[in-house]
Amino acid sequence: MAEFKFRLATLLRLRETTRDERRAELATAYRADQVLQRQLARLNAELDELKAAARRAAGPGKVNVEQLVEAQRYQRTIESRQGQVNEELAALAAEIERRRQALLAAEREVRTLEKLRETRHARHRQDENRREIKQLDEVATLSALR
Repeated sequence: MAEFKFRLATLLRLRETTRDERRAELATAYRADQVLQRQLARLNAELDELKAAARRAAGPGKVNVEQLVEAQRYQRTIESRQGQVNEELAALAAEIERRRQALLAAEREVRTLEKLRETRHARHRQDENRREIKQLDEVATLSALR
């Protein structure tokens, strides 16, 4: 039986490499998203702590106005940074979607070539089986004639 050789094997390997690269790119984008999500969570926690400290400082008794003004200034800084992180997250979400679509396209190309390989391999097996049956029939015919 002749060995099956897929003539597009090199192209399939290239497509698989491209798919793997797209997977790695998407994973990198997801890791960046996680980093930004952690930054945002830290900023939210810091802002909550700052607000609680400002409430305590503005409570009954002696009020330190300078400390309250400084807390408000710092609060605006944190809120500004939160806005920046949210903008980065929005841009990253678009990038993640773009990379996800690129991965889907690469996966589709690989699946197409794999299906073609399977089809051609099945056809090769059928052809080989037909040849083998034909040879066996010839041998049987020759044996019957002797």
